[in-house]
Amino acid sequence: MKTVQLKKYKNSDWQYLSKNIELKEPLVLVFGNRFLLEDKNIYKDVKSIFKDGHIVFGSTSGDITSHSVDDESVTITAIEFEKSKYIIKTTSVLNEDVDSFSIGKNIISQLPEEGLKHVFIISEGSFINGSQLTKGMNAATKDNLLITGALCGDSARFEKTISSYNENPKPGEVIAIGLYGESLEVTFSINGGWTPFGPERIVTKSKGNVLYELDDLPALDLYKKYLGEKSKELPGAALLYPLNVKTKEENNSIVRTILNIDEEENSMILAGDIFEESRVQLMMTNVDNIVNAAEKAAINASEYREKEPELAILVSCIGRKLVLDQRVEEEVEEVIDVIGDTATITGLYSYGEIAPFIGENNCQLHNQTMTITLISE
Repeated sequence: MKTVQLKKYKNSDWQYLSKNIELKEPLVLVFGNRFLLEDKNIYKDVKSIFKDGHIVFGSTSGDITSHSVDDESVTITAIEFEKSKYIIKTTSVLNEDVDSFSIGKNIISQLPEEGLKHVFIISEGSFINGSQLTKGMNAATKDNLLITGALCGDSARFEKTISSYNENPKPGEVIAIGLYGESLEVTFSINGGWTPFGPERIVTKSKGNVLYELDDLPALDLYKKYLGEKSKELPGAALLYPLNVKTKEENNSIVRTILNIDEEENSMILAGDIFEESRVQLMMTNVDNIVNAAEKAAINASEYREKEPELAILVSCIGRKLVLDQRVEEEVEEVIDVIGDTATITGLYSYGEIAPFIGENNCQLHNQTMTITLISE
């Protein structure tokens, strides 16, 4: 595996973060600020650097390299696979009723099955139901394929996200990158570092990813009561107090970020499904817990590897970034301390992380986690 990394800030030229070496038909991952990705020349600019590259764009709430975490930049990570291959498929979810389950099932079904080792997903993050997307993808693989990835971000604005394959980034795109090859080794891990607090309550009214009532009381009223003065900062403050959700069907509890609120309906819109009769609690964290969780995720992802990782894709959550604030790079530094400095580090802060729970095969939508995918040939 060979890699090249570049970074660009507003009104600046591309700067190489690595040696400028020639790559053959690279997979080119372009993560960055949504406004910079909306530049009408962005695809042409990247294509001029990697003429035979296959270029995947995704907007972020911060792009990650081993050098820094940046909000106002675009990062290119170009990867030449020397012993394996990749196939990219896309689908658009605009101009139709969004059936996220079918979208997930269809996009994975487009990838040839023979030799498929791993799929990395870059999905629009504004309006897709990430829970249903992952369920559809699992249905296409019968829970027997490692799928990791991210819902794109848009800083803490939540206005729109954009992504694309071999064209200028646009809303509504879901991209699946299938990796093939006998020598490929892909491992992953997730960890959160958030702690439940307060009483456990029962979801008594919900629909899809909208939460209406807890214990037969308006959910938003209860949430505001617990937030106190911070309720004036909603919906932004909700990123600091996600929900821990336990269902009868799942062995593990899921963390759900509150993306928005509806004052008229007295409801909360979550990043993924929340089912009636689920039990929920508020969660909180601090910087040390988040950084320690990133370290644990790196240890778990590295634990049973046979080869040193050559590429590490880090997907962390916008909510974690808001807590870390000026110390945001510390969780990335913890990962590098564990996996070493020989692997190329890339990634993004997202609106949702896609990965299985540790020890499982079926992927899930997570919030508030650090998700690490380690790849080598």
